[in-house]
Amino acid sequence: MPDQFVVPQFIDAEDRIFGPITARQFIILMVVFLVDFILFRLLSFVTFLLIGIPFLALGGVVAFVRINGAPFHYFFLNLIQTFKKPRLRVWSREYSDAELKELMKILPLAPSTQFIRKEFAGTSRLQELTLVVNTGGVYTPEE
Repeated sequence: MPDQFVVPQFIDAEDRIFGPITARQFIILMVVFLVDFILFRLLSFVTFLLIGIPFLALGGVVAFVRINGAPFHYFFLNLIQTFKKPRLRVWSREYSDAELKELMKILPLAPSTQFIRKEFAGTSRLQELTLVVNTGGVYTPEE
């Protein structure tokens, strides 16, 4: 009877450290609270409200929101990558249809590949090749 192996499941689930909060979420929240505390100390209260509260909301979104089962920062990185290099290719139509047909007639067709028929390797030839492979090239068949 073959051995039975335990297949790991839920490998994409993150470890929880404080109740429902994962380590990644905890670190993100700690950084956001630290930056908000520094902003609170450095800026006036009104300026802090205009900058700190949206920053806190953005940190909460990055920490807790999941899009299609992936964390928000993956979605954001994919969005940036999509804007940098879009997948939509637009053909620049420099030639008219008639000009393209003329160019197709002018361009030579690719030469057809001719197949060379090799003779059948008999069993003796296969045995020689096996010996060459097994000996690592030390054995050389006599020709």
